[in-house]
Amino acid sequence: MLDTTPLMDAVTRFADRLRAAPQSRLQKGAAAEGLALARELATRAQRIEEPGREPRRMPDAGMFAVADQLVVAGRDLALALTDRDGLGQAVDLVEQAHRRAGV
Repeated sequence: MLDTTPLMDAVTRFADRLRAAPQSRLQKGAAAEGLALARELATRAQRIEEPGREPRRMPDAGMFAVADQLVVAGRDLALALTDRDGLGQAVDLVEQAHRRAGV
């Protein structure tokens, strides 16, 4: 079984920062960055779990729900991953998005 702790740690750090961010920071792009990442992680999980099926798009539940959406998508991907390459790519995606969000 693949140890996905690095992915979940990165997702949790970013989600915690989004939860603690002021509304003004969320409105200036941090929430959009978090939602884009959550959607990408969810898409990757769906492609692993249901190959050949068009992935469903995660809805925009609002800037105050983005952190929770990110955690759910990260956990889904962590459960679906089977290889270290995919894990490393996912961790990199999270870290890059976290930096871009500026939180």
